[in-house]
Amino acid sequence: MYNIAIDGPAGAGKSTIAKIVAKELGYIYVDTGAMYRTMALACYRAGIKSDQKEEVIEKCKSVDVSLGYENGTQKVYLNGEDVSIEIRQEVIGNMTSAIAVYGPVREILVKMQQELAAKNNVVMDGRDIGTAVLPNADLKIYLTASSRTRAERRYKELVEKGQKCNIDDIEKDIIDRDYRDMHREVSPLVQAEDAVLVESSDMTIEQVVEAITKLVK
Repeated sequence: MYNIAIDGPAGAGKSTIAKIVAKELGYIYVDTGAMYRTMALACYRAGIKSDQKEEVIEKCKSVDVSLGYENGTQKVYLNGEDVSIEIRQEVIGNMTSAIAVYGPVREILVKMQQELAAKNNVVMDGRDIGTAVLPNADLKIYLTASSRTRAERRYKELVEKGQKCNIDDIEKDIIDRDYRDMHREVSPLVQAEDAVLVESSDMTIEQVVEAITKLVK
């Protein structure tokens, strides 16, 4: 099996890039962020707040998160229900980074992710894939961009969905999330020693994909 790990901060374009790379190579794309978001959604729906650690852990133990494909598009399921769109809400994104700091939550999901990678050629993206989830991945990429570039991308995305937003607030959220992700006790966001750094601030999506597929070949 050939495993590709793509790590990096929020809004660096990891999911977009990983999906295209997986498609070009004929690999399975594993959206680990979506799996965490699904856990966060389950807690949110149950009225559990992110600081209620014990309740969060118990809830995560009781839910089933699975991935599937419909017409070539990856879908994420919570106890069999398609929640692919619902998990993309900003409120769920913020809750996700808050509950991802809990060790037992990570253990549950890491086990699921490692089982997928052991049986398939995968492209997996997240915050700690190359360091904790797939430390023996065949290729590790650390994909990043400036906080302003990442905020601009997110702003554009939200405006296209018809949402009102403020670019400075988005950038502040991104900087806060970076800090939380880099300073958490369990599996903090860090570039693996053997990862290839890709700084995408001045690169197009096509250029990033090309750089990664060249490395694979």
